[in-house]
Amino acid sequence: MTAALTRIALKLEYNGAAFSGWQKQLSPALATVQRDLEAALSKIANSNIEVVCAGRTDSGVHATSQVVHFDTPVDRGSKAWRDGVNSLVGDSIRVTDSLVVDNQFHARFSATFRRYNYIIHQRKTRSPFLASLASHRVKELDVDAMDEAAQYLLGEQDFSAFRAAGCQSKTAMREVFEASFGRFGDKIAFDIRANAFLQHMVRNIMGSLLVVGEGQQPPGWIEQLLKGKDRTKAAMTAAPEGLYLVEVGYPQPYSALGARVLPAILCPPQ
Repeated sequence: MTAALTRIALKLEYNGAAFSGWQKQLSPALATVQRDLEAALSKIANSNIEVVCAGRTDSGVHATSQVVHFDTPVDRGSKAWRDGVNSLVGDSIRVTDSLVVDNQFHARFSATFRRYNYIIHQRKTRSPFLASLASHRVKELDVDAMDEAAQYLLGEQDFSAFRAAGCQSKTAMREVFEASFGRFGDKIAFDIRANAFLQHMVRNIMGSLLVVGEGQQPPGWIEQLLKGKDRTKAAMTAAPEGLYLVEVGYPQPYSALGARVLPAILCPPQ
């Protein structure tokens, strides 16, 4: 008789600078978050473990609130899944919570929304401490114009103008619930929440919003791009280091699992 499997959900954070993205690659030489996490979990479970994540992140992209699930023939307990994994992976990954869930829970398909933050460090010289944690801009940006432009993103519409050429999604239709900018000292943060995102969608949007912020295009240009549905008319893809997955929304009783966590560089010292 086959042993019953227990489904475990984990919440984790990671510094994407150390990895070639989330997803395992064919080359074992390429470090990925999924590869390192599965290796640690498999060792603790003493069996092969494969995880499913809420949203794949690209090379150099960070997460403060990624959620994964996996099935295991043995439940080692919350402490083992958290502290055990953390003792086996490098400093760039940390499991912050673990929870036994029912088999209906799915890290990707149960999610009702995802939220990303894109962080810009605006000053004359690049910080050696934030080089891999924020996008750097010397030129003063018009945040009000960027915020105005971001409002054209709201609602359900076709985001073909902001999808990667290699995106495998069957449709470019997505619904954006929130999109806004805020200042945190010498940092600017773009906050966007949607039901789901296309490949490179946030970074492609951010690239065009930066063009607006620099005064090269008016805010209404974003609306024109959306209506045109032509990726070649939009700006270049923004750098990955400023992007963070910060929240994944789930219905009760799992709503707290993917709760929002602000990137540390936006939080004032205690």
